[in-house]
Amino acid sequence: MRRHNPRIILTISSIVLGIIISTLMKANVEYYVPVTIKSIQNTQNEINMIKNEIAELNTVIEEKQQELEVLENISRGDEDIIDILAGDLKYNKLISGNTQLEGPGISIKMYDNPESYVVGLSADDDIIHDVDILNIINDLKLAGAEAISINGERVITNSEIKCGGPIIRINGKSLATPFIIQAIGDPKLLTASVIAPGTYGDVLKNVYFIGFEVNTEEKIVVPAYKDRFSFKYAKPKGEGDI
Repeated sequence: MRRHNPRIILTISSIVLGIIISTLMKANVEYYVPVTIKSIQNTQNEINMIKNEIAELNTVIEEKQQELEVLENISRGDEDIIDILAGDLKYNKLISGNTQLEGPGISIKMYDNPESYVVGLSADDDIIHDVDILNIINDLKLAGAEAISINGERVITNSEIKCGGPIIRINGKSLATPFIIQAIGDPKLLTASVIAPGTYGDVLKNVYFIGFEVNTEEKIVVPAYKDRFSFKYAKPKGEGDI
């Protein structure tokens, strides 16, 4: 009986195996990778980002549909363009601070340390500075304050608050202690933002003994911004373009 040459068999087997491998590669066989907790988290984060983008786009679509509906009503004569413009003007004055507002909130009375002895390292630690007012204002805004005033001066986005010797200047007006800060918003949240342990107001009151009295009120009246907005450098996009 004739025996087969093992070299021939090995050669033929190698050729067949090579053909099979090349065929599988051309067939684009799916490549699987092991699933890890990190890969699952990354995938979930991507899904959440996509969901947020979809939600934002849906909000934009709804706003544009409402604008389109208003324009269609105007074209049919169902809406008065004067009324629409008046509504827009009222809203813009509201968000820009040019309208007096009222609502529930808190009132804060701040004054220099009334004690005769110095609490801090120097006498400056016992008086109120612009940074103290700014930090309290920022804490109130973070707690959702919708309107804020200081000694009757409305605080808006471009209101300057800075020291000027024994007084503090706000909106170009010189104000002296006591400083009365009034804020409209959720009274509980606003109160917690300035008196909870570790807050800036808590440190002023209990570490430096700065006068700091907080009262909740059912009706706070915040006046309108009295000055005019002026822009020295900024201008609407497109104006003066060459």
